Amino acid sequence: MRAIPTALQTSLDSGVTTLAQAWKLTRRDGAVMGFTDHDRDLVIDGVTFRAGTGFGASEASSRFDLSVDGGEIAGAFDDATLTEADLAAGRYDAAVVDTWLVDWSDVSRRVLTARGRLGEIRREGAAFTAELRGLADLLSQESGRLYTAKCGVDLGDARCRVDLGNPAWRGSGTVAALAGTSMFTADGLGAHADGLFSAGRLDWTGGANAGLAVEIKQHRVVSGEIRLTLWQAMPEPIAPGDAFAVRAGCDKRFATCRDRFGNADNFRGFPQIPGNDFVMSYPTPGTVAGDDSVDRGFFTL
Repeated sequence: MRAIPTALQTSLDSGVTTLAQAWKLTRRDGAVMGFTDHDRDLVIDGVTFRAGTGFGASEASSRFDLSVDGGEIAGAFDDATLTEADLAAGRYDAAVVDTWLVDWSDVSRRVLTARGRLGEIRREGAAFTAELRGLADLLSQESGRLYTAKCGVDLGDARCRVDLGNPAWRGSGTVAALAGTSMFTADGLGAHADGLFSAGRLDWTGGANAGLAVEIKQHRVVSGEIRLTLWQAMPEPIAPGDAFAVRAGCDKRFATCRDRFGNADNFRGFPQIPGNDFVMSYPTPGTVAGDDSVDRGFFTL
């Protein structure tokens, strides 16, 4: 049961109408901002909850079981706080939202009514609607270790142990020419082998997208020309001369871990698990049980 402060409960029992909703939004980068549907700003614990942003909330649903609570908040973009560019850049993805019921005549009279994370966000012109997902949503996320042929960890993390600070796995350059909204040729990466940065990360250090990062879909070296393709278009147009830094990627295969990074001892996959082709196959005299049976240690028939 939610504990309501005595002073607030007294106000509620008296039929007072000096109530407002307030939302505290905490991004993953630590930035904190507040919004309220009251007609003036409120300051709570040093955080200014801004009015006049058009923020409002739909009816929220709560359940006693492990089903995910639901609700929505809506508002308008404001260059002073919440901008469309930041939203498109993913800075608000999975941001934590605390919802408060506040007596605006005395903000010490308040109660936390819900806590959740931002889910799907829909944009229409200068307005947006964001889905609120309760904490039970975390229970529906995939967790734990999976038995797959490919590695299940991220390159360079504590379990992988590849040192991404090694200059061999990093590079920097500039955009030479555009080949599409998310494709370009680059200068400055000529010392790195073809494919090294595929599935890696690109951090923009200059240009309109400075400070943003994106995953690299493909890194190719064709006739001495370096081509990079990104998984998604950037919120701001890419332009020749934009500077970036890149780090190596990994396709999670055992052969890549062994041959490229020399990290076979820390491989976190199960390369000997039979694939679908092997599972669906049947014995045929004089043939090998699967094209990769030798690499995986399977017996021939």
